[in-house]
Amino acid sequence: MADGPRLYRPRSRELPAADEALTASLNDDQARAATFGDGPLLVIAGAGTGKTRTLIHRVAALVARGVAPERILLLTFTRRAASEMLSRAERLVGSAGARVHGGTFHSVGHRLLRQFGPAAGLPADFTIMDQGDAEELMQLARGAMGFAKTAKRFPKKETLHWLYSRHINTELPLDELLHRDAPHFLEYEPQITALFADYTMRKQERNLVDYDDLLLFWAMMLEASPELQSRIAGLYDHVLVDEYQDTNLLQARILRGMCSGHRKLTVVGDDAQSIYAFRGAHFRNILDFPRQFPGTTMVTLAQNYRSTAPILALSNIVISRAEERFTKDLYTSREGGEQPWLVTAKDEAQQTRFVVDRVLQLHESGVPLREMAVLFRAGYMSADLEIELANRKIPFEKWGGLKFLEAAHVKDVLAFLRVSENPRDEVSWYRLLMLMPGIGDSTARAMMASMQERAWDPDAFTHLVPPPRAREAHRALSVLLRQLRGLATRDGETDGAKVSSDIAAIRAIYDAVLKEKYDRPEARLADLDQLRTIAAGYPSRTAFLAALALDPPSSTQDLAGGSESETDALVLSTVHSAKGKEWKAVFVIWAVDGWFPASRSIDDPDELEEERRLMYVALTRAKDELAVVYPMQVYGSRRGAEYSFDQLSRFLDRGVRATMQRVVVEDPGEAPVAAPITAPVVDLRALMRGRFGAKS
Repeated sequence: MADGPRLYRPRSRELPAADEALTASLNDDQARAATFGDGPLLVIAGAGTGKTRTLIHRVAALVARGVAPERILLLTFTRRAASEMLSRAERLVGSAGARVHGGTFHSVGHRLLRQFGPAAGLPADFTIMDQGDAEELMQLARGAMGFAKTAKRFPKKETLHWLYSRHINTELPLDELLHRDAPHFLEYEPQITALFADYTMRKQERNLVDYDDLLLFWAMMLEASPELQSRIAGLYDHVLVDEYQDTNLLQARILRGMCSGHRKLTVVGDDAQSIYAFRGAHFRNILDFPRQFPGTTMVTLAQNYRSTAPILALSNIVISRAEERFTKDLYTSREGGEQPWLVTAKDEAQQTRFVVDRVLQLHESGVPLREMAVLFRAGYMSADLEIELANRKIPFEKWGGLKFLEAAHVKDVLAFLRVSENPRDEVSWYRLLMLMPGIGDSTARAMMASMQERAWDPDAFTHLVPPPRAREAHRALSVLLRQLRGLATRDGETDGAKVSSDIAAIRAIYDAVLKEKYDRPEARLADLDQLRTIAAGYPSRTAFLAALALDPPSSTQDLAGGSESETDALVLSTVHSAKGKEWKAVFVIWAVDGWFPASRSIDDPDELEEERRLMYVALTRAKDELAVVYPMQVYGSRRGAEYSFDQLSRFLDRGVRATMQRVVVEDPGEAPVAAPITAPVVDLRALMRGRFGAKS
C-alpha cells in the first residue's frame, strides 16, 4: 500500500479552438471590446446593451490567448455579480476560468490586507466592522470625549460616521464637507476633527478596520511603499472593472496603483447610469478616464437588447438633456410595442388604484407578478401602495427594507463570535454587556475600562466583579467565552471551534435572553436557525465574519447563495435598488417635482443631473411596458382636506412627452343621491312598536 494518498487532478476542459468561437454570439462592437489587445480600454455600455456578456467574453478571450487566469483580476460591485461572471467565463473557456481572481473592491482589499498588511504595520488578525459597528465605535468615542453632553446639539453617531466616510472616499477636506453638507455643525469642526482622531486610535488599539480602511489601506500600501506596490500590483497582468461609473476617487487611486506598470486596464460602465454620489461615487471618474490613462481606446455599445423602440425613444430623449455625457443613442431591433404611458392621477389614492388595477390586468393576460416592478425615488413613497396590495392579497416584495444582518438578534449572536476572535473588539463587548441583567451604560463602560487596563487579556472579563444581579449571567458568559476560544468546554474537553457548533453554544445562553426580550420570538429564532445552517459552510470564524462584513446579505437565502424566491410576487423597489435589473412591465410612480427629482437636489446643478440619470435608469428597466404616473394633488394627511397641486417632473418636458401617450385615470365619481323627501311617508318607530304589540 502506498505511504500517502494519491493526488486526484480535476479533469481539464479544452479551450475553444479560436477567437471566432468566443465571439460568435457577440455583435461587432461587443466583439471588438472582448478581443481588444493590451492597454487601457474604456467600454461605454448603455442600458441593456450586454455589458456583462462583453466583460465575460473579454475574460475568456484573455485566457484563450494565453494569459494565466490567476493573473487576471475582475472587480465587481457585488459578490453575486463576481460569482456569476466567473461561472459563465468557466463555461466559455473550461476549467481554467475558475482560476481567475474576482470579487468586490472590498473583498479583494480584505484579502490583500490579510496577506500584505503585516508588512505595513497591520496585524493580520484584524476584525472588520460593518457600518453599524463603526457607528457604535464612533458613539463610544463621542461619549468618552464628552461631546454627548454639550449644551448645543452635537452631531449624532450616524452623522459623524457619514462625514468621516465621505471625507475618506471623496478626499474632500472636512471643512469643505461641513460647509457644503452640514453647515449647522461648522462651529464644531475642531471637536469633530479631534473625535475622528480618537476614532482612528480606537480602531488601531483594538485591531479593528472599517469598510473605508479596506480601500484606504490598499491605496496607501500601493502609494507609500515602492516594494509593496511592486509585490501587490505584480500579482496581476490584467485588471477588469465592472460598473466603473460607480467608483469613487479612492477606488480610482487603487486602479492607478495596480496598473501603473502595465496599464492593462479594462473598465466597463455607463456615464448615464452614475447614480451613487451619496456613497461617494464620482461621476468624473468615467468621464476623465481617457485623460487619466493616456492612449485609451474607447468602444461604445449602443445596441439595446432589452427594451422596445418606443421605450428607448423616451429614454434617449430624457438623457439627451444631460449637461455632460459621452454621446450615444441606444437603438434596438425589437420592433413594435406601444408608446410609454404618461398617467395623470387625481391624487395618491387614485395613483395607487391605477397601479394595482393595471398590475392585475397584466397578470390576467399572462404576465407573472415577478415580471412587473413599481419603482420610486425613495422607500417611503410606496407606503400607500403597500397597504392596498396587502388589502387586496396581492403578494409583493420590497427591495431596500431592513437587512438581515441589521436585525438586533443576529447582531447579538455575531457579537459573541467577534469578541472570541478579537478580545479588543470594544463595540461587541458593549453589546454583550448591555444584554446582561443589572448592567447599564455606565457599568458597561466601567467594565470595558477595566478590561482595557488589563490590555484586553482574553481572561480579563472572567476576573471582573459584576453587580449582584449580573453574577449568574457573568459566570455563564465567562464559561461560554472560554469554550468559544477553544480553551475549555463545560465538561473540560477541547472544542474544535466549528462555527456552527459555536452558534449552538451561544444559543444555549442567548435564546433565553431573546425570549425574554421579545413577545413573539419565533421568527427571530428561525433566523438564528438559518444563521447556524449557513455558518456550517465556512471553514473558520474568521472567514465567516469577514464574509458577513464584506457583503452584507439582505436575507438568509441571499447569504446562503441560493436562488431567488420562486414565489410569484410583484417587486416594489427604489430606483437605486433596481439598477442592473429588468422587468417586462415597469411603473414609475410619483413623477412629480420635489419627489422625483427630490426637493433637496433642485437647487444644486450636480445633484439635479444625478436625479436625471436616476430617472433614465428607472425608464430603461422596462422591456415591453412602461407607465410613468404622477398625482396632481398631494394631501397633507390621509384624513385632512389640505392639499397642494403638484407639478409634473421637470425631466418630462414637452419634447419628452411627445414620445409618450397621455392617459387620464377615470374618476368613478360619487354614488348617485336621490332627491330628499320633505314629508314623512312612514313611521318606523310605530312599525317596530306594533311588531311586539306595544301601545302607542
